[in-house]
Amino acid sequence: MESSLRKFDLCVIGGGSGGFGAALAAARSGLKVALIEKMNMLGGNAVHGGVNNWESGIGGTAFPYEIYKRLKQIPLAVGISKQSRHLCWDGPENQNFPGGELTLDPDRSYEDTLIRHGTKGIIKDAEKVKELWNSMTFEPDAMAKIQYDLLQESGNCECFFNTTYTGVKHDSGKVHSIYLESDLGEIELVANYFVDSSAGVHLCKDLGCEIMQGKEPYSAFEEQHAPKYAKSHSVNAVSLIYRVSQEGTLSKISGSPPDCWFASKWPIAVIFNYPNGDKNINMLPTMEGRELMRYLEDGTNGYKEAYEECKKRASAHWEYLRARYDEFRPFKISWIAPSLGVRETQRVVGDYILTEHDLLAGLSSQTHEDIIAIADHSMDSHGEDSRGAIELEAPYGIPYRCLIPKGFSNLLVACRGASFSHVAASSCRLSRTMMDLGHAAGLGIALAARDNSDVRDIDVTQLREKLTSQGATLNSEE
Repeated sequence: MESSLRKFDLCVIGGGSGGFGAALAAARSGLKVALIEKMNMLGGNAVHGGVNNWESGIGGTAFPYEIYKRLKQIPLAVGISKQSRHLCWDGPENQNFPGGELTLDPDRSYEDTLIRHGTKGIIKDAEKVKELWNSMTFEPDAMAKIQYDLLQESGNCECFFNTTYTGVKHDSGKVHSIYLESDLGEIELVANYFVDSSAGVHLCKDLGCEIMQGKEPYSAFEEQHAPKYAKSHSVNAVSLIYRVSQEGTLSKISGSPPDCWFASKWPIAVIFNYPNGDKNINMLPTMEGRELMRYLEDGTNGYKEAYEECKKRASAHWEYLRARYDEFRPFKISWIAPSLGVRETQRVVGDYILTEHDLLAGLSSQTHEDIIAIADHSMDSHGEDSRGAIELEAPYGIPYRCLIPKGFSNLLVACRGASFSHVAASSCRLSRTMMDLGHAAGLGIALAARDNSDVRDIDVTQLREKLTSQGATLNSEE
């Protein structure tokens, strides 16, 4: 059967935070945009992966703030959470808890979520952490609907749901079209520009872009927290998040806590409360990154097999919590995320690679003229060989060049697979930062499309001006 042919100004692959940001920015700039998403709704990890909590962090003042204001109009859809308990803090109420807890605080605002840097960490600086590390908790269905509504209101974006990217046509450093598979059959989308926001940068890999995976050795970038030798399978670990709802009665437990078969002991958890009283439970981690990579390399069913194993672990973890901690006995599992919470897979080598040197230098010492987003989250790794969370003293900037894959003139990357070292990616991978990268990618392509030019040839000063005029924060004093 022949594929149907459609033409657009821009095609965005992946409807996660970065893809959404790119599609919205470009559509509002007047481009005709196609957004391809393999799931049945937008949101990526923030929706399908159960990461229904935007952690504290600078930036997030443009599209994320717009989304927050929409969520506020929906009863029980959003709230601001504070750090309330942690097993490392003094007091029996903390130590008799399986990890850390976030609880809603009606006295805190969205603005209170916009800082992370400047602490010595959750153990050494508990009081400052309680003051600064506030986050935004939201209902995932409401988040997905608002993102879709915003795109539809632009009048220029068509979303292709339940649609899988399958291939690409390209030559001489230029992408011409992509192939998709959906319930309606095969579709070919022709466009002038493309954004790869897929979880595994699938378009870039098919194009033969240079790819990074795992921990680069110290010799690659001379990062102080890099290992001496490369560890290509040692990616940031994976979580399968689940949600529990209150039954109203103390349900029976099956017996003693189950044994943990995949680690020396049950991992700790981060638990936050939804506005309706449900709890979100994030086991840290559910699966080591190397395990996931081996599943993925085993064949076409690798991801499904990894998910099923993580589902068993999440269910057993919940049995352990109920048997060990009485406060969880009135609850039952009401939802398990349909997607693994994957923090890292492959990353594309771009015109500039963000490294630990940028993170430690901070905005005041970076000399890039093309910074299009800022972040201040810790260098945060999970699982084996974890360094823990290494806090930053100041925010840092992410250059536009990190979005440009080497060798291609009409392609940008706006997702956690952009041009970051492993160490840098452990910091800038969060949802609001990805949405900010997407915002910049969409505006950058709109500028390139105006002159039918290479994505490298845009006026980055004009791009920065457009971003700030639309609410983006590009320095720490704004």
